[in-house]
Parts: sequence; structure tokens; C-alpha cells
Amino acid sequence: MSAAGDRQPTVEETPTVFLPSQAVPTHDVLDSSEPAPVPPSSRKRVLIAGATVLVLAVGAGAAATWAYRGDIPLGVTVLGAKLGGLGRTEAAVELRAHLSAARGLAEPLTVTVDGRDASVKPADVGLVVDVDATIAAAAKGNPSLFGSRAVAPVVAVDAEMLDAALRKSLGKIGAPMTQPAVVFDGIKPRAVHPSPGRDIDPARTAEIVRTSWPASTAVTVPLVEVQPVTTADEVDQLVTTVAAPAVSGPLTITSDKGTLTVPPAAIAKSLVLTADKAGRIEPRLDAKKLRAAVAKPLAKLETKPRDARFSLKGGKPSILEGAEGTAVDLAGMSPEILTALRSTSERSIVATVTEAKPAVDAAALGKLGVKEKISTFTTKFTGGLGSSRSQNIVQAAKQVEGALVLPGETFSLNKHTGERSYKQGYKDAPVILGGKLTPGVGGGVSQFTTTLFNATYYAGLEDVEHKPHSYYFDRYPAVIESTIFYPDLDFRFKNDSPHGVLLDTAWTSNSITVSVWSTKVWDKVSTEYSKRRNLTSPQTITLPDGPGCIATGGLPGFTQDAFRLFQRDGKVVKREKFTWKYDAEPNYICASPETPGPPAED
Repeated sequence: MSAAGDRQPTVEETPTVFLPSQAVPTHDVLDSSEPAPVPPSSRKRVLIAGATVLVLAVGAGAAATWAYRGDIPLGVTVLGAKLGGLGRTEAAVELRAHLSAARGLAEPLTVTVDGRDASVKPADVGLVVDVDATIAAAAKGNPSLFGSRAVAPVVAVDAEMLDAALRKSLGKIGAPMTQPAVVFDGIKPRAVHPSPGRDIDPARTAEIVRTSWPASTAVTVPLVEVQPVTTADEVDQLVTTVAAPAVSGPLTITSDKGTLTVPPAAIAKSLVLTADKAGRIEPRLDAKKLRAAVAKPLAKLETKPRDARFSLKGGKPSILEGAEGTAVDLAGMSPEILTALRSTSERSIVATVTEAKPAVDAAALGKLGVKEKISTFTTKFTGGLGSSRSQNIVQAAKQVEGALVLPGETFSLNKHTGERSYKQGYKDAPVILGGKLTPGVGGGVSQFTTTLFNATYYAGLEDVEHKPHSYYFDRYPAVIESTIFYPDLDFRFKNDSPHGVLLDTAWTSNSITVSVWSTKVWDKVSTEYSKRRNLTSPQTITLPDGPGCIATGGLPGFTQDAFRLFQRDGKVVKREKFTWKYDAEPNYICASPETPGPPAED
């Protein structure tokens, strides 16, 4: 026997590993109940092979585990960002940092449409890499053990913003489709048949941009044919079933206060049979146009509401309550009116009458802070109230009396009075035209304008528009005065205070006064003048005698500054400069052709 350490293992002691490619040998000479002897060399080869298989199996399992560590498979990249092996949150942070550092993503995208290029900034159209969707896409698929796998980014873009940006940049695109419509020639309906056009499709444009960017910063978008939804046959049917019956006769609207007859002409003006952007026609009634077309007879069925207003009786503002009125609800009646217009027999409906609330109520006026007189200004005039010029001044004052200017609103004298004409009670009086005094309707209103300007000036309100006279008249303060002429020259001021502004006017036989009621914002508003400079002397000019010639004595010209000072707590906190150059008014002499006047002076 050999020593124990040299003893070879028996067959029973030796582990046997079978490989798939190996067959188990059989020995017919041996009893099946006893194990077949294995040669020592064979046993060694079997042992080595078995060990190799075990190592490979263990190694493959470890590699598979390593390749799938994290949520993103190994080797995955997005736009050059290495995301493999990272969790979703880590990958999102990494991708966002990578995108922020990538300069090219903010570069404009060139979109070519019908041979013309538009430059679109990604930020303006919502063109971005959708990080969350991109990470979800990157988490799918198999790992790359010995290389990398690039995953395309998921891109988002706002189709409406992109379409709007292209249209703004390119203007007209393709050829517009002829929209279907039914129009009225007087009260005769006429069909306008549709025809297709060529345009870009917003959804298709967005898809092209999504699939191309950011790999490409230049894309081409094709034009497609666009068809109106409504066909020519459907337009003809609308003429027959809607338009023609609608103007076949008058529509009668009855109420407790009387009956309103709506003539076919008014129906034709208010019945709308035009298409929307898609080319779809939905008959509708324009209630505002209908109201305007039957305004006078409709007023007999309604009661106008009365707004709350300020009263200055007693020398202090007080609030007079408003009152509700009644109104025929033409807008609410539109469906019923449209149904009646389709009929050629039953064309009478009952009016829906609603309460009409005043636009301004007492509670709203009470919050405006109109409680004290914050400025007042008076100018003098001659001739008494019997002269045309004085009457024009008073007429303007009457129209402005009680005007309320809300915070933030701009008051326009031209808009408030409208064109000052004979119809409104204005008369002919001297106005400056072409550098000389000429009779004109509304002459003298510039004196009221100057008075109003100064009242708002000393109230500290914002000057928006005014223009001093060409010549200086000593009845006005220099520089801070204003002329007016409809419609070219206006006087406007803005109520830049947080309170309401109420204008109050008063007059005597030789003066006009404008007062401003509100809540004081400034303790004091005053004026400082510079010295007059650039003095010029008038020249003498002879004009043909007649009703169009108004003689003048001549006035010197000069330039001067006026500084508006705003004071609070005893200190000047704001200064505003006004400068004006007055021309020298010529000395006009009216003379007949036989009696020439003195020669003009330089």
C-alpha cells in the first residue's frame, strides 16, 4: 500500500462532470451494478473541463449584472452625454447639465417655405429636448458591453407658436383659399363659392421640426392644398334655406311698450353668413349691427339707464344716484330671431326685456376721492357775453362742465366737444390762419383751452398735448397757454393721479374760470420763468380791405422757458420745463387798392 498522502481517489470519490458534447462510455463486459473504472488521465481532463464551465458561468452572470446596473443600460449616450449605468434621476440631471452647456441648441432654426427662409429662435416656439421623455426612451433596449449606443433625443415644439412665428416672419404664405360666404347686395343674397388654396400645415410643420432638430438646424416645410370645409353646393343651399327667407319680409318684435318692425334692409346688415378660418359657415346675428340699424324705433321700447353723477350745486361735489333702465336683449334673442328668419310665414317674436344697469353707480363715484378743489384758473375777455367770441368761449365751457376723468384716462378736448360747428351753437370769430387773424367758426375757444390747460397744469396733472399760439397775447400767461383747431390741434391731459378728476366751469360777462376737483397729490404747483430772449420786432404788412382783413397793431416775438415746480413737504421734488418761441405778429393794415398803405418794414 502507498502512503495515505499518495493515495489516488477511487471512482466513488472522484466527482464527475459531464459536458454537453461528451457521451458517457458503456462497457458491456462490466456488470451494470458496478461503476466502470475511469483512467486517471481521463479523470483529470474531466475535472479541468468542469472547472472551466463553472468559471464561465459565474463570469457571465457577473457581466450581465454589471451591464444592467442602474436604470440606463451601459453604453447609452444622448447627444454625446454618457448616461449608461445611471439611475433615471441621475441621468436626467446629467442630460440637463449637458444640454445647458450645449451652445448649438439655442441657435436659430432656419425654416424654408416655398423658397423663402424664416429664422426661428427655439425659445420662441417651445422647441426643446424633452428630458423626461428622452430618459424614458434611453432606459429601453439592450446594453452595449464593448461600445456605445446613441439614443435620439425626444423633441417637443409648440405647433401653434411655430406656425405663428413663421407667418410673422414670412408674411403671406402660399395662396389663400377663397372662403365661402353669402353676402347681400342690398337685400339680394349672393353666393361666394369657395376654392382651395396652398398653405403650410401646422401639425406637419411641427413634426418635420421635431424629427430634424437638433441634428439639423435647417429644414424645409412643404406647402399643402387646403380646402374650405363648406362646399359650393352647401353655400347655394344656405342661400335657399337661410339668406333668401331671411330678407323675404320684415320681422316683427312685440313688447308691452309697442311693436318693432325690422325691415329686410336691417336684417341684411346684421345677418352674418361668412366662414371661419376652417371655411365653415355658421349663420349668426350681429346684435350690435341690428341695434344700430333699428336704433330709433328700438329706443321707443326701451328706457335708458341714468348714470350716477356728481353735482356741484352749493359749491361742493355731491353724488346724485343713478337709475336702472330696460333694454331689448337682441343678443340673447339671436337664436329665436334666426329661427324666425328661416320662415316666410311666422315672422313675429316676443321681445325679451332685461334690466339695463347704469354704467356708473353711486358707490363707484364715492370711491374716486372727488372731495376738494385742487386748482382753479381764470382768464379775462372783452366784448361782453354778446360778442361771438365770448359766446364761443361759454359754449365750450358748457360742453366741458361736469366732465369726469377717471384715474389713468386721457381727456381730449376735441373728442369731448366734437367738431365745433354752427350746429353746436358756435359762431364766427377771429382765428389765426396762415399767420394772420381770419374770421372762422369757433374763434375764441383757444381762450377756454388755455384756461383749462392752466387749471390742469396747476393741479399737477400730466400734460399730453398742447401747443401755444404762434403769437403772444398778453391775456394769456406766456408759454403755458394753448391754442386748438379741429381736428389737427388738440389739447389733452392725462389723469395720472389715483383719484377721479372732476372739471367745473363758470363764467361772467368778462371772464372764464375752470376748477379741478379731486384729492390733492401735491402740496403746491407753481411756475418759474426764465428771461425772454431772441427778441424780434414786428413788420408792417398791408392787406386788401374787406371782411377777411383784420387789422392788428403788431406784437414782438421772443423765446422763453417756464418751469413747473411740484412741491411736497415744503420741498421741490420735481421740475418740468416748457419752452416756446413766439413769432413777431405783423402790423397788418387793411387798405383799399386806391389807397396803398405804408411800405412793409424789414
